[in-house]
Amino acid sequence: QVQLVDSGGGLVQAGGSLRLSCAASGRTFSSYAMGWFRQAPGKEREFVAGISRSGGPINYADSVKGRFTISRDNPKNTVYLQMNSLKPEDTAVYYCAAGKVLTPRARLYDYWGQGTQVTVSS
Repeated sequence: QVQLVDSGGGLVQAGGSLRLSCAASGRTFSSYAMGWFRQAPGKEREFVAGISRSGGPINYADSVKGRFTISRDNPKNTVYLQMNSLKPEDTAVYYCAAGKVLTPRARLYDYWGQGTQVTVSS
């Protein structure tokens, strides 16, 4: 069992930056691939970025490539999402998730954080 707590969201102007954190409980954090997803009002949840158990393979959605960076610190049981050059269309609730494999498919993740709101003003 893994419990995830998302934090770091807020209100920022376009072009600004935020860093999201996801703290995991339990001693098995390093056995899970981690992903970040987001969901805007009236839209489906979409994949943002994912990182393998060791921090090796990393995937990004095309919409965030070059602007967002995912990383993890296994001894601290934490995964991060550094978001730069934010745009109004990045506004959404952001969720971290833990799963057995690195994949953009939300249904394959086993555990989810509660979400943190990111709002980017124009």
